[in-house]
Amino acid sequence: MTRKEEAMVLFEDGFNCCQAVFSVFSEELLIDRELALKVATGFGGGARNGELCGAVSGALMVLGLKEGHYIKGDTERKAKSYELAKEFTDRFTEAQGDIVCKNLLGYDLSKPDERDILLDKGLFKSECPKYIGCAIEILENMISPMEVIDEN
Repeated sequence: MTRKEEAMVLFEDGFNCCQAVFSVFSEELLIDRELALKVATGFGGGARNGELCGAVSGALMVLGLKEGHYIKGDTERKAKSYELAKEFTDRFTEAQGDIVCKNLLGYDLSKPDERDILLDKGLFKSECPKYIGCAIEILENMISPMEVIDEN
């Protein structure tokens, strides 16, 4: 099963966009799938406020674990990490038109009446899989083949 297919199964099973994207890269990132699912929980639905799309958040976490800045004074790695984040968000925006959940879906899920519309129209089921798939495709293109994290 591809990462994209695996993410779709997770999403259909009730996990959110961020969990679906982030967790399918967990093995390569040397983290436990359960931990990945737990860490990503609060980022679904734009952190429950309709802000940064959960699929985008999950992808940025993958990039951060792979290439993130963690050594004081390592400005080169910090710059590379920022470049990767910008490249990802630019590519996602080019493909989908935005990176903000409420703009992508057309409704703000943090507002109960708009959340009801999202549910009534089935937009989570019809739209979110596109964003999950897009995020995974961009990630795989940017970092494929993914190497195991360098422990140095």
